[in-house]
Amino acid sequence: MLVSLAEVNSMAFFDLPRGELPDYKPERREEKDFDAFWDSTLAEAGRHPLDPRFVPYAAGLDAVEAYDVSFSGYGGQRVAGWLILPAAGLRPSLPSSRGGRLPCVVEYIGYGGGRAFPWDFLFWASAGYAHFVMDSRGQGSSWSPGDTPDEAVSGPAAPGFMTRGIESPDTYYYRRIMTDTARAVEAAAAHPAVDAERIGVAGGSQGGGLAIAAAALSPHVRFLMPEVPFLCHYRRATEITDSDPYGEIVRYLKVHRDAEERSFRTLSYFDGVNFAARTRAPALYSVGLMDMTCPPSTVYAAYNWHAGPKEIKVYPYNNHEGGGTFHAREKLAFARRQLAAQ
Repeated sequence: MLVSLAEVNSMAFFDLPRGELPDYKPERREEKDFDAFWDSTLAEAGRHPLDPRFVPYAAGLDAVEAYDVSFSGYGGQRVAGWLILPAAGLRPSLPSSRGGRLPCVVEYIGYGGGRAFPWDFLFWASAGYAHFVMDSRGQGSSWSPGDTPDEAVSGPAAPGFMTRGIESPDTYYYRRIMTDTARAVEAAAAHPAVDAERIGVAGGSQGGGLAIAAAALSPHVRFLMPEVPFLCHYRRATEITDSDPYGEIVRYLKVHRDAEERSFRTLSYFDGVNFAARTRAPALYSVGLMDMTCPPSTVYAAYNWHAGPKEIKVYPYNNHEGGGTFHAREKLAFARRQLAAQ
């Protein structure tokens, strides 16, 4: 039986030696106006009223309440989401409830996916948390449905989102969706059932990278849980894996041979390594040492630059699925520890 190179690599360690990864802390590429860029971006978004709306949604679920959410994200564009709460009759008895308000986990979705439906997100509400799920603008047609368009114009791009508007930080796709992440935290904090002082952010892959950005961009974030995070240490990722979505950047640069430095300059404004260096909230990261999508060294680069208290769960023999259901247990225990400390 013939085995492809990708299959061989998915069954073996391919990145830095395992003993070197915990100390891998590469030099960061960061432009001098990084903070000014994000300050102005968020200030521009703030000129649009957040206007969070929570419309009851008949999900047919007795143990939770679901709300169809919308709020104003980048450029004032309406972004969809879900808010899922333990049913009102259960809340007074929840140990996590404080004055009738609940801690909240804001979740961001993996690459290509959308917000789907409330019954796809029952874990955190079952544990006594409010759960706010942000739709990903322009995505939601690869593996789960979404509802938020991306109203933007950009230059030539490789199929996907990684090179959309890459000519400049001002036009890059992730400027818009990362702004949405911070606004989503503000929208969650605005609901009367949510304790605005106890909000965490989470997500896997792209969702993990967006969680790191949200923690750096929103002062409301008290803890974060990025799983096998994407959007970190872009240049190294493109040099050691040919898997998508990083492969989209490679294909773009194969055609636009004169755009390498310009492209990586743009990407530096959206690198999880640079956001992690600005994030002091406690964090629980995860990494799969056979991950061909988000190579281990790119995850460790963000983790080792993280400026606050941090833990990392290592899954040596796993690819991009990381810890899967085992890691759900770790996240729940971590979140409870953070709440106990507040």
